[in-house]
Amino acid sequence: MAKRVTITVDGAKISAPEGTSVLDAALEAGICIPNLCHMPGVEPIGACRVCIVEVVQGHRRKMTASCTLEAREGMVVDAHSEAVLRARRNIVELLLAEAPNSRAIQDLAARVGVTTSRYPMRNKDCVLCGRCVRMCDEVWQSKSLGFVGRGRDRHVALPFDKRPDTCKRCNACVDVCPMTITPCPGPMTEGAICGLCESQITMVQNIGDTCVWCELGRGFQCARWQLRGVLDPA
Repeated sequence: MAKRVTITVDGAKISAPEGTSVLDAALEAGICIPNLCHMPGVEPIGACRVCIVEVVQGHRRKMTASCTLEAREGMVVDAHSEAVLRARRNIVELLLAEAPNSRAIQDLAARVGVTTSRYPMRNKDCVLCGRCVRMCDEVWQSKSLGFVGRGRDRHVALPFDKRPDTCKRCNACVDVCPMTITPCPGPMTEGAICGLCESQITMVQNIGDTCVWCELGRGFQCARWQLRGVLDPA
């Protein structure tokens, strides 16, 4: 039998198999930690930073991504402290500015209570979550996609912008991309989430730290929806 460890998340003691990430342990226990780039069964990279938490060690606190944080015996974690919530909302504001017309980002914003972004709109079609790259590399072992460039020039591309012979044409990269979900039909306002998404905020206002299999989780491809096996990007 696999060794288990006990950690404390938001005051609740959680038992999980050794080697489990704090994010997966929390989701399995019904604690909602919003996430975007994480995919069950695929190596986490902490790209989006939405799943940040605070690790508490005495009077010291360290903020880090929970998807890449291994649960260790006796670990104490705050996933919904005021500092975490402020940082998480700021991260989502940046994502909303990058891709304001994305259904996934709109739903994610609604889940964390963000209705507008203070940052300039860029209207990009990629938020560099790396889901497509990891699916192609780790699951299908094709290695047809990769990150190119650094900083503001960083993007996902095929080698030399040509489809290699190793590409299996499986479209799995498209299936896991949060940007390909059908856009919301609600009225859009520049720099804000759509009216339909905003109406969903009241649904989660009183359950901010609890996972209730909400439809918003399906929208932004929350890892727990994928574990349930009901993810439907369409």
